[in-house]
Amino acid sequence: MVREKVTISTRTLQWKCVESRADSKRLYYGRFILSPLMKGQADTIGIAMRRALLSEIDGTCITRAKSAKIPHEFSTITGIQESVHEILMNLKEIVLRSVLYGTCDASVCVKGPGYVTAQDIILPPSVEIVDNTQYIASLREPIDLCIKLQIERNRGYRNRIKLPKDFQDGSYPIDAVFMPVRNVNHSVHSYGNGNERQEILFLEIWTNGSLTPKEALHEASRNLIDLFIPFLYAEEENLHLEKNQHKITLPLFTFHDRLIKLKKNKKEIAFKYIYIDQLELPPKIYNCLKKSNIHTLSDLFKKSQEDLMKIEHFRIEDVTHILGILEKKKHFPIDSLVNQLEIH
Repeated sequence: MVREKVTISTRTLQWKCVESRADSKRLYYGRFILSPLMKGQADTIGIAMRRALLSEIDGTCITRAKSAKIPHEFSTITGIQESVHEILMNLKEIVLRSVLYGTCDASVCVKGPGYVTAQDIILPPSVEIVDNTQYIASLREPIDLCIKLQIERNRGYRNRIKLPKDFQDGSYPIDAVFMPVRNVNHSVHSYGNGNERQEILFLEIWTNGSLTPKEALHEASRNLIDLFIPFLYAEEENLHLEKNQHKITLPLFTFHDRLIKLKKNKKEIAFKYIYIDQLELPPKIYNCLKKSNIHTLSDLFKKSQEDLMKIEHFRIEDVTHILGILEKKKHFPIDSLVNQLEIH
């Protein structure tokens, strides 16, 4: 456990970690302060950060299990101590860490007798288990237990989607808890007199071990900032829309052709104020671009097709999908802003 003495700054607003510890492999704790703040600011920031920490951070978990030998979710299998439902609930508790985008497959194949734990899961290279000792089942007889798993990275919580009764392929959905942050508390301490009163924000964070509280705070802060940045340029963006709404749409180009066209124009203003969030991209493509520090259309158009193909998990189909979205967005001033784009 790490503790630091709290020193109050009266000049520069800054974060500081005052306590950090790992209670177990699946429970990390961190306490942070932000000071000095004006009256009311601590609650404003604390409430926003709590929401962002609980709902704006990606997590990875098992979302589906499949086995041809399982007749029904609430059935039992001879030689296994747990029911199928109990095994699914144990799989739900497995804590994973990954840079995965979208879904991937894993599996468990064990021959009894013996215990089945998280270390028996065969994972793709992009996924790792936080605690290999997590319990799954107990095999009391020399039988084989083989289960195929689906792993997904996403946000928030998702109730399992039940399959139709007449669709029995041995596949069972699992409630998905993608949230790596287990709990967040914030408190406010005031000091000073009269109009000179200031506040200190204390923020406590508990995570499931897939990331540290400091990492969670950094990611939540970045994601929260991304949500508000478009408002800073909303008025300028609307002005550009009005000025360019009379221009016609250009035909579909490859990224290379589009860049050649754009580099002929040197006017200042444009796509650096239009964010990829506004393109309604599929989660996988959006996450890949964000992870590669591509946040605006300006960032996107500075990349060639070859550059995009170097992004991990990115395919040529994804490049084609992006181009299709750019052309289909009739309300989006993509081509009409070409003559105003700044290319360095």
